Amino acid sequence: MRRTLVACLLAAVAAPAGAEDIILGEATAAESTGSDERRSEGGGTVSLGAVQVTATRRAEDSFDVATAVSVVGADEVAERAPQTIADYLRGQPGAFVQSTTPGQAIPIVRGLKGSEVLHLVDGFRLNTAFFRNAPNQYFALVDAQNVERVEVVRGPSSTLYGSDAMGGVVHVLTPEEHFDGAQWGTRGHFRTQLASGDLSNVTRLGGAAGREGVSLAGGVTYQDVGERRPGGGPRLPYTDFRAWAADAKLLWTPAPEHELMLSAQYLKQPKTPRFDELVAGYGQTRANSAEFFFEPNDRAFAQARWHWNAVNVAFDTAELHLGWQAINDDRRSRDNGSTNRDLEQNRDTLRGFTGSFSKQLGAHALVYGFEAYQDRVDSRRTRVNVNSGAVSPRAPRFPDGSTMDSYALYLDDSIELAPRWQLDLGARYSRFDIALPAGATGIGVKLTPDDITGNAGLTFKASDSVHLVTNLGRGFRAPNIFDLGVFGDRPGGRFAIPNPDLKPETVVTWDVGVKLDQPGWQAEAFLWRSRYRDKITAVDIGHDEANRILVQNRNVTELELWGAELGARWTLDPALTLHGTLNLTRGREQYAGADYDADRIPPLNGRLGLEWGFAPDWRLDAWASYAARQDRLSPRDRIDPRVNPAGTAGWNTWNLRLGWDFRPDASLALRLENLGDRRYREHGSGVDEVGRNAVLTLDWRF
Repeated sequence: MRRTLVACLLAAVAAPAGAEDIILGEATAAESTGSDERRSEGGGTVSLGAVQVTATRRAEDSFDVATAVSVVGADEVAERAPQTIADYLRGQPGAFVQSTTPGQAIPIVRGLKGSEVLHLVDGFRLNTAFFRNAPNQYFALVDAQNVERVEVVRGPSSTLYGSDAMGGVVHVLTPEEHFDGAQWGTRGHFRTQLASGDLSNVTRLGGAAGREGVSLAGGVTYQDVGERRPGGGPRLPYTDFRAWAADAKLLWTPAPEHELMLSAQYLKQPKTPRFDELVAGYGQTRANSAEFFFEPNDRAFAQARWHWNAVNVAFDTAELHLGWQAINDDRRSRDNGSTNRDLEQNRDTLRGFTGSFSKQLGAHALVYGFEAYQDRVDSRRTRVNVNSGAVSPRAPRFPDGSTMDSYALYLDDSIELAPRWQLDLGARYSRFDIALPAGATGIGVKLTPDDITGNAGLTFKASDSVHLVTNLGRGFRAPNIFDLGVFGDRPGGRFAIPNPDLKPETVVTWDVGVKLDQPGWQAEAFLWRSRYRDKITAVDIGHDEANRILVQNRNVTELELWGAELGARWTLDPALTLHGTLNLTRGREQYAGADYDADRIPPLNGRLGLEWGFAPDWRLDAWASYAARQDRLSPRDRIDPRVNPAGTAGWNTWNLRLGWDFRPDASLALRLENLGDRRYREHGSGVDEVGRNAVLTLDWRF
């Protein structure tokens, strides 16, 4: 396979360019990629001036939005070499990436993670009822090669997006192909990438056909990752995995005011090892497990979207989404020294129907809408004796047939108070119907929590290029099946019982910032503080008649989080740009009278770099990524085998990328990462990062 890919690279470089290669249906290659026009959207680390849709549910320049927003645009997407989709967020303001094992990673936004951050794909929730408020693998089930841009809203966004949007919202938007003219045209894209640090190859083939008013696009991706070599060391076992993905999207404009979109996505990781369970970690003399594989994990997604532009008494634009998502989280595990192998089948099926409407009424820009989601979890587990082959049923990870339905109404108003002042106000009502059947344990739970939340933002437009902003927002997270469903016998002679009074977690965040957008300079700086209340925590509440320790989830923990986010781009001349980010996060947690460092808080981190177009068809990028030492550890961090109890050492890496547009429709890029072959680990991750790494990428549009 690798020899074939190298041959394709060499053949593409040697092939002559012709006029027929430049035409992409009715558009040129430059128009298709938008490389010149989109540089301000995605290049580097600050994306003020980029059009975003997440923070306001309408297309609006991120510079004009009071909220802190990061946009990873089309050019930066094309230049990255991601293993998972979370890699796009490395070096972005307000974000940090944690990876328990290769092939799986999550973003940490303003100190929160997992189900405390809402993940969206094309406007539909990725978060499900069995998302845990800890590192999980589900974000990696979105194809990192099928991305147009990634938007990150930092801070509570529960008014527009509801439960889980506490630290913020991470929104992945996939490409949409449009054509001009009455004649049918076609275009295609081939991308292949080889890396030495993990012996990986990634190949993506996509194409589209259409004319004005209609297009059909699709693609397939294959990823094969070998064993990882960390800095200065041998290759690590249990770091290899494979994945493949496919997608299709239809766009149809039956009338000038209407657009219908139908899309489907699928990604599968057939067998992904969990490194930290299979290799001894800090404080361990041997690994926890003899076997631990996600086997398989996959995600299927289908959606219909109808967009209508119509100026009437009710709205100017309307958008309806109807979606379906199924995630399979199947596992094979066996403890060290045990002859019993557990086989799990966990499936979450999510259905959703949402509507969003916008209306301009004088000085008021209104956005309002509704959401309805139905979520079901099916779970089974069997045990196989590896010696005798005997099979016996076991209690599932989650109560089989559990459901979590939600309904919401929201309204947001952006008000022009005066030529230089803008006020943003929003409110939302959410209701949940949660039911866990009794099952074999004889224990069931029914909850109907609801929540009213809101936000307020104020912008002072000091000048056309300087905006001062401040925001106050309340976020919440309803208890889900993961919080409620783990009950019955637990290790250590414990017995978990349900809590029918469990209520949503809440966070209130205040931030203040400045945004600068003028020729040659783009910058932003935010200070923020969050008060996290009613955090769900497992509590020992006594003993039962069998002398088992009774454990119950309760809303008992409080957190104080605060930090700073800085980012800047300085264009010295059209060919040379400097950029950088700096993220600082701190946190304290209080429980039962004790006060200690909060869990899994990122260290001081960021990125510094330059972009230099030293010739018409050549570009050099150089950057340093860095993180300070993190020895502010929670009690849970200190006993986590993934975290050095003495603290995670600080690190920095030096990196280069050389890009060559050797034809109008094709480019080659060589990335040299971690040039010093530094051995390091991102705080909270379960495995050391890749050492010195060479990545060769070919992009060819036809």
